[in-house]
Order: sequence, then structure tokens, then C-alpha cells
Amino acid sequence: MQLYNAADGLIAPSLYEGFGLTILEAMACGTPVISAHVSSLPEVAGDAAILTDPLDVEAIVAAICRLQTDLDYQATLSQKGLERVKQFSWEESARRTAQVYEKLVKQAG
Repeated sequence: MQLYNAADGLIAPSLYEGFGLTILEAMACGTPVISAHVSSLPEVAGDAAILTDPLDVEAIVAAICRLQTDLDYQATLSQKGLERVKQFSWEESARRTAQVYEKLVKQAG
């Protein structure tokens, strides 16, 4: 976590992610995120990250430049990330899993 805390941002232009734990770890540290708009990443990031085409180098560079020059936007992404990560806590995951089980029990019986 020390690296996330020391970083100006996380750049993760992945071509495929099964979940996106890396971007959540960065968000939990208040580190702004630039990632890809592919696979699970948009769902995980919500509006708390800059999402680009992972193969568009110019778009990634533009996103990095924006983070470096627009400190208000950097702070906004940091705050949104801290809020977004709350939706992925163990407690929230357990609550949502319990809701699914409760729904299935009601349907079955």
C-alpha cells in the first residue's frame, strides 16, 4: 500500500481483468486511477476513474497530463475512489451475497 500512497496515480491499461482488484487497492489509498474501459473494469471503477481504450496511447497520455495539471480533478477522482471502494468491502459483499440467498429461498419455497 505504500506505493499506492506515494503515487500520483495508478495507470492500469489492462486488456482484460477478471475483477480489477488493483484499481480498488489504489482507490482505497486515495490514489487516482487511469484504467481501461474493457471487461470488468468499468463496472468496478464506476465514475471514480478515467477509463480509456487500452490501446490508445494518445488517450492514456492525455489522461496522465490531465491528472498532472488539473489538481481539482485529481482531488475529485481521489474522493470518488474512496467512496467507490466502500461498495466492495467484505461486509458489503457478505450483505449482497445474503440477499441473493434470501431471494433464492423465497423463490424455492
